[in-house]
Amino acid sequence: MRDHGLFQAICRVNRLDGDDKEYGYIVDYKDLFKRLEGAVEDYTSGALDGYDKEDVAGLLEDRLEKARERLDEALEAVRALCEPVEAPRDDQAFYRYFSSKEHGNAAQLKANEPQRLALYRLTAALVRAYANLASEMTEAGYTEAEAAAIKSEVPLYENLRNQVKLHSGDAIDLKQYEPAMRHLIDTYIRAEESEKVSEFDDLSLMQLIVERGALAVNALPEAIRKKEKSTAETIENNVRKLIIDESPINPKYYDAMSELLDALIAERRKAALSYQEYLQEIVELTRQAKSGPKLGAYPKSLDSAARRALFDNLGGSEDLALKVDAAVRGSMQDGWRSNTMKTRRVRIAVAAVLGMATSASTARSSW
Repeated sequence: MRDHGLFQAICRVNRLDGDDKEYGYIVDYKDLFKRLEGAVEDYTSGALDGYDKEDVAGLLEDRLEKARERLDEALEAVRALCEPVEAPRDDQAFYRYFSSKEHGNAAQLKANEPQRLALYRLTAALVRAYANLASEMTEAGYTEAEAAAIKSEVPLYENLRNQVKLHSGDAIDLKQYEPAMRHLIDTYIRAEESEKVSEFDDLSLMQLIVERGALAVNALPEAIRKKEKSTAETIENNVRKLIIDESPINPKYYDAMSELLDALIAERRKAALSYQEYLQEIVELTRQAKSGPKLGAYPKSLDSAARRALFDNLGGSEDLALKVDAAVRGSMQDGWRSNTMKTRRVRIAVAAVLGMATSASTARSSW
């Protein structure tokens, strides 16, 4: 490639395909950029003949200068985000600011979600900006002392992001993704540490607790597991998030799980339990929340999670749960969840069953 064709190829690399992309990199194996050397000083010479100067001004920039600008901006953004964290700015202070002041408090977790998301986004941008310049810090104009300071600061924010994700229950469970998608996340999204900070092996904390029990604590990053309070808060926030996520499936059952979690948190705060007793209790609660209602606690006819959920939320009536289940199955059509008319058909069928049950109950009361 040369001249106009070369210039067009370079410009196309920088075309944006989403919010994440800021610019592209070109690896030049054949020194084709030498054909544009004159264009760097004079935009209207060489390969850019025929372009007006004002049309191309700013299209060619110094890579190191731009990379330093991005790194400085990324550092400043993360520092500014963390500035309100109260003294002594230890792990607990960061958890209170980004996660919740009262561990297990769903309202606080939700209220602090915007600043957590900002932390994840800004830290990812910082890691990318530093990776682009890490081997050329002095060439970009940083002193050796400045380069060393930045080198030690970037991992601190990356570790903070990982700890906040775990503490708040935001950590991604890669098991829910297909292998190809997990590969993409590993390769392009999830920034890996050079040092192994935890042993999650793509399992969520909840799944680890179900499989390993109290030993799952050993898989937490050292900064969390070395403090019993941080460990407890992390588990409680993750259990709370699990309960909130699963609640629409069976509100009655998960309301009971939420009450059990509240009681367990209260006992731990009052030091009514030893740490080991607490771990055993929270492990059992996690397993109950993760597995859902136990089959043996229901009539044999309620042989599906849907029927058991109907039983729990319809006053414990086996007959009514079976009738509503039959009404749904008899009225639903292919794709009914995303089709307004088909959904209405199911609603009418369910309402008819519930209306008959209400009328029968009213008649019995009157009699």
